[in-house]
Amino acid sequence: MTYRARPEDGIVWITGASSGIGRAVALEMVRRGFRVAVSARRSEELVALAGEAPEGRILPAPCDVTNADAVLQTVEHIEREHGPVTLAFLNAGTYKPVSIEPFVLKDWQTMFDVNIDGVLTGLNAVLPRFLARGKGQLAINASVAGYGPLPRAAVYGATKAALIHMAGSLQFDCTPKNITVQVVCPGFVETPLTAKNDHPMPFIIPVDDAARRICHGFAEGGFEIAFPRRMKWLLKAINLLPWPAYFWLVGKGTAGSR
Repeated sequence: MTYRARPEDGIVWITGASSGIGRAVALEMVRRGFRVAVSARRSEELVALAGEAPEGRILPAPCDVTNADAVLQTVEHIEREHGPVTLAFLNAGTYKPVSIEPFVLKDWQTMFDVNIDGVLTGLNAVLPRFLARGKGQLAINASVAGYGPLPRAAVYGATKAALIHMAGSLQFDCTPKNITVQVVCPGFVETPLTAKNDHPMPFIIPVDDAARRICHGFAEGGFEIAFPRRMKWLLKAINLLPWPAYFWLVGKGTAGSR
């Protein structure tokens, strides 16, 4: 078994922590005894989050994950002031349903910039440090939407599929170096992002429940942390179908979502 972060080892760093899953995971990790550095663009939200935990347990570290230099400086500051990052949860992401009518290029590009480049800047900041120390734990937040094509998710699903592939490939390189790689694949979770949806969201779960499942996965190990199980296995099974059957079934099941 590769490395698992412990509270006495150092700091948990979470990106996209001003709301949603990142925020809830930060609070849950504090309940589990960790000190947590939280990053997002909205510094006032991070300060408010820190006020919900015992003093010194949540450490605001604002930055824009699409700015590689800013992310490097943020991690350097965290480690200089508070100790080594032992677990990095690269969670920052954005979502917007897209359509070809109208085709809004900026919406498509923004999701690639945040969801993929925002992970790359985090990897750039923490992987050299993990390698130098001979240990580390890395978790990337993807989605069950990355398992296969879905209506109105041409960009979001593509970015999450890329992250699943990226994490799986990193596993081969990182495991021999005692660096744990995990991919988090939630289904529908009650967050500000899913509040944008105007279609049914089967098996949706509260964000605090999602945070507990994610943090349990950090502690117990395993490459994929995916939930709820019904959604996970349903989508994995559908993606075994031939393309004509897949398009027919998914199209029929989501006809009211388009």
